[in-house]
Amino acid sequence: MSIYRDPKIICEYLSAWLREQFRIASTKGAVLGISGGVDSALLAGLLVRALGAENIIGVIMPCHSQPIDEEYALLLADKFKFKVEKVDLSDTYDNLVSALSKCEDGLNVLPAANIKPRLRMITLYAIAQQHGYLVCGGGNKDEIMYGYFTKYGDSGVDLLPLADLLKGEVWRAAEYIGVPKEIVERAPTAGLWSGQTDETEMGLTYNELDNYIATGDAPPAAKEKIEKAMRRSEHKRKFAVTAVIPKDIK
Repeated sequence: MSIYRDPKIICEYLSAWLREQFRIASTKGAVLGISGGVDSALLAGLLVRALGAENIIGVIMPCHSQPIDEEYALLLADKFKFKVEKVDLSDTYDNLVSALSKCEDGLNVLPAANIKPRLRMITLYAIAQQHGYLVCGGGNKDEIMYGYFTKYGDSGVDLLPLADLLKGEVWRAAEYIGVPKEIVERAPTAGLWSGQTDETEMGLTYNELDNYIATGDAPPAAKEKIEKAMRRSEHKRKFAVTAVIPKDIK
């Protein structure tokens, strides 16, 4: 038996779910970052289905990115006919990294890389507020459970429509709704540095991660790695710990 659900049913459900969420929020439009990857591509396609292309703004946010990222993002926009904005964050990133590098302990590679998704979050919310829209994120179940996202970066959104989808379901749903083949078949990458890919950085495949999340089974080394990552990233799936003053304190 396949661990993956029918892509048609997934897409129909999520399209209806999106329409309901925007009705509840009393707003008609969505803003999302389009990276040239399959997750944001599926999200864009579902938003167009749910709200109409005229109510979607896809934002390209290069930050010393590979040119192919923008090419694929524009290919996606042409396919689904939604509006595109481009905000180049490279200079902003450089200025901030330069300032932080002057701190006593400097700035290591990963903290510097995570500035990129946090700058993108700020950009998306500025555009969304300008239009009275909601920010939608493309995080999938694998990324969320493993902790493979930036806290207050790509997780800083109003809606996470793909959060219950395994990566394999994302690929199948994207193919079902007509995401260009080049994007569906592209190696997943967060684009944090040149040559970076998700699977290389995590040290395991999405197939292994899918199977563990769906069944609890994985090769011993992969299982240990996944469970350790899930424990380490638990704080990323919660709101900040809040102090509550006891009622007996006057």
